[in-house]
Amino acid sequence: MKPAFIVIEGLEGAGKTTAMEIVARWLTARRVDFTQVREPGGTPLAESLRTLVKQDWEESVTPVAELLIMYAARAQLVANVIQPALASGRWVLGDRHDLSSRAYQGGGRELGAALLDNISHLTLGDFKPDLTLYLDIPPEIGLSRARARGELDRIEQEQLSFFERTRTAYLKLASDDNTIHTIDASQCPEQVEEAILSVLEAQWPV
Repeated sequence: MKPAFIVIEGLEGAGKTTAMEIVARWLTARRVDFTQVREPGGTPLAESLRTLVKQDWEESVTPVAELLIMYAARAQLVANVIQPALASGRWVLGDRHDLSSRAYQGGGRELGAALLDNISHLTLGDFKPDLTLYLDIPPEIGLSRARARGELDRIEQEQLSFFERTRTAYLKLASDDNTIHTIDASQCPEQVEEAILSVLEAQWPV
């Protein structure tokens, strides 16, 4: 099979880590060589940028500054890890990608689609995932799960309204792109796993 780039997306507490494990097991069962990455992060420089954007600062981090840090990290990861892996025949499984910025900064921070389109085109060109699994969950449920995990980072401490705008953006973007599949992450774990595997099997049947 042609190597593919699969991305897991969703709000905090949606179950991305578990979904990553499900997809990783599916790939391993099919004896597919793959590289696993996360955003922001995935290279030494991108991991440093991850720390910068997630930690608390004495000054206010502007929405545009946050956006540019995200895309700087993404540009490094795509150029230095994702594209070389795909070129070598390895699949790539990613925890977040461009859709996150479009939802969080475009929707949550209300920077709008036009700015996101311009920056995305500048940094990524036409590059995009072959398949995105968006784990949809009401923000209040997801944040409750996230708090139960421990201390929240700077972005996770935002008001509920921020995450509601982010979710609205996710749902709109998913409805407009047939490579993005929405999974109801409020279901029981077994149902979520079944839904994920169903999408994967439909996309890449044996």
